Amino acid sequence: MTLLTAVFAAIACTVVWYASAAAREMKVGVLCYLFWGASLMWLVDAICAYRALGAAFFTPAPMDMLNDLYLGLSAVALGLVIWLVILLIQDPKGVVRAAMLKRK
Repeated sequence: MTLLTAVFAAIACTVVWYASAAAREMKVGVLCYLFWGASLMWLVDAICAYRALGAAFFTPAPMDMLNDLYLGLSAVALGLVIWLVILLIQDPKGVVRAAMLKRK
């Protein structure tokens, strides 16, 4: 489930990045790198788990699948938080800077 969650997030992010010039301006490419990197990490994890478990890898318990889904969603949420921090620091549209100058 972790691999599927990360791959779906990576595909959705890549489609948004490819389809919109505004998305490229908002650093969605960084988000794509994060999600594709997570997908590669979970793929390696799945390969290692398959080597250890064999055919039992394909019949997980429902509770294990739920835990994996929570872990995958947590990884996607962490990627989004990292992207937001990068976005706030780089401030491509100058919104944060304008708000800071307005405050003073």
